Amino acid sequence: MTTEEMYTRTPDDMNWQVPATGAARFSWEYDDGRERLLALYQKGKDKQWDSALRIDWDLEVDPLDPLGVPDEAMTLYGTPYWDKMTERDKGELRKHYGSWQFSQFLHGEQGAMVCAARIVESVPDLDAKFYSATQTMDEARHAEIYSRFLNDKIGMLYPINDNLQSLLGDTLRDSRWDMPYLGMQVLIEGLALAAFGMLRDTTDKPLPKQILAYVMQDEARHVAFGRMALRDYYQQLSDKELREREEFVIEGCYLMRDRLRGTEVLENFGIPAAEANELSERSEYLQLFRQLLFSRIVPCVKDIGLWGERLQRAYVDMGVFEMGDSNLDLLMQQDEEIAEKLDAERFAAEEAERTAEVEDAIAQGAQD
Repeated sequence: MTTEEMYTRTPDDMNWQVPATGAARFSWEYDDGRERLLALYQKGKDKQWDSALRIDWDLEVDPLDPLGVPDEAMTLYGTPYWDKMTERDKGELRKHYGSWQFSQFLHGEQGAMVCAARIVESVPDLDAKFYSATQTMDEARHAEIYSRFLNDKIGMLYPINDNLQSLLGDTLRDSRWDMPYLGMQVLIEGLALAAFGMLRDTTDKPLPKQILAYVMQDEARHVAFGRMALRDYYQQLSDKELREREEFVIEGCYLMRDRLRGTEVLENFGIPAAEANELSERSEYLQLFRQLLFSRIVPCVKDIGLWGERLQRAYVDMGVFEMGDSNLDLLMQQDEEIAEKLDAERFAAEEAERTAEVEDAIAQGAQD
């Protein structure tokens, strides 16, 4: 079955083209560069991994419960629609929600790959080009992983959400070299990390937990890179230039908060769009996600120097202003530790299993 055949709705254009603007920049300055960024580049090289080897793809996944999230995570939970559903219907709903979520992850990762490549092309500093090159490889691996999970384990894809596509398009069409950093590294990656983390910490399924934990380990480096590069650059900008970027952040944050709700899933189950929006707004799970969404974005925005009065008022209106004081470094450290702990547990169990097999073989040989 082709990818196009697995879409719940065939995208309007299977090959989306975004007109490129801006200049490709070369640097003939081959000095060592910024120590912090080069250290991150070294870490990016050291931490490369092969998804075919690190992830246990032999783990079975139930297509009717691919992500193993609680019933409360379903928007229809607690509504008359849910009460009328058979267990099979509920399984189909879980399948669609799992497909929708991982499909948006997949499309976002392809966007991140393109943005990282754009940064290699347009950023003026060679040390930033070096790191962006490693990130481009990371994002390619992530897109490969989500594509494989959707194709092999669920067998269904959703098109990119219109509003995610709009934000991605705005990010790529801007000719200023820092905008792929701001749109992707801060906003879209911040959104992704919140969604990844919420699923990683609630799923009871080992395969999606592995995928999310390992991808988040990479993303922690990407956010650190964006913070370093933008913090240095934004110190040089005028108040007018900073306000322009704050406007972009405000619009992007409202867009992600209000429009990424998965209503496409409900519409596929015959619920009118207006009612689907209303049901989504009532979802306690969605409200929790919106809070977690900004736990990664707000402190990063503040850290890079975008903290003007209008931006602060917007975050007060969204009820997330206090998140500006969150410890982003601690969150990223936890992401790293969770992935390493998962590795240690998995490979220790595999080693114990191999040891038991060897001991059993020796015992059988002694009996013979």
